[in-house]
Amino acid sequence: MSDSIVIIPTYNEKENIDAMIRKVFSLAKDFHLLIVDDGSPDGTAAIVKTLQKEFSGNLFLEERSGKLGLGTAYIHGFKWGLQRSYQYFFEMDCDFSHNPEDLIRLYNACEKGAAELAIGSRYITGVNVVNWPMGRVLMSYYASAYVRFITGMKIRDTTAGFKCYKREVLETIPLDKIKFFGYAFQIEMKFTAWKFGFNIVEVPIIFTDRTHGESKMSSGIFREAFFGVLEIKWKSFFRTYDRKKHRITEK
Repeated sequence: MSDSIVIIPTYNEKENIDAMIRKVFSLAKDFHLLIVDDGSPDGTAAIVKTLQKEFSGNLFLEERSGKLGLGTAYIHGFKWGLQRSYQYFFEMDCDFSHNPEDLIRLYNACEKGAAELAIGSRYITGVNVVNWPMGRVLMSYYASAYVRFITGMKIRDTTAGFKCYKREVLETIPLDKIKFFGYAFQIEMKFTAWKFGFNIVEVPIIFTDRTHGESKMSSGIFREAFFGVLEIKWKSFFRTYDRKKHRITEK
């Protein structure tokens, strides 16, 4: 039984899913893998089901009806994992923009190091992004600067989606209170962990834009993040974060 579950949300990832699953299971460390598929019309889930025969007991699939959002997919995956004995929970994209080899580095930051939340960071050692248009690089970089300014967090890559949580973090955060779905979801989870006082460590990675399939990014996701940060910060003024009781209380 692995102590680690990698959660990958999918929507129309048939071009990447087979290679991603095989890569994760080829790593030196033993990971379990949970695919949360939002009814992909391209047959992504069918590919996973076929591979489950090959990776029985290690590969799991949760199918949802309709495109319900990245944030809700991860929350679904977290709750699924918390019902089992996993100690480390990973978020990762399916398109190889996150290098599966870095899963081990994130794991070590939590298991051997002091991290309670380890972030695969594009910006902790400069700008480590490959194949993105300059406009998108600048938007992402300055979005993180904006989030730092509004929230007060010292995290360089505040919108990062490649992460490892220790179990206690997800047991403490009231997952049903997490509101946002896109980039703002990633920010809200980091901000909430930070407010509860968990130790957050950034692990430098190289982010490479997808070469297969289509990006799910949209202007709506950026708008949610821009205004969502203001809402997250404003609401925090009227809340107390009690780590011992695993509770957020409205003042």
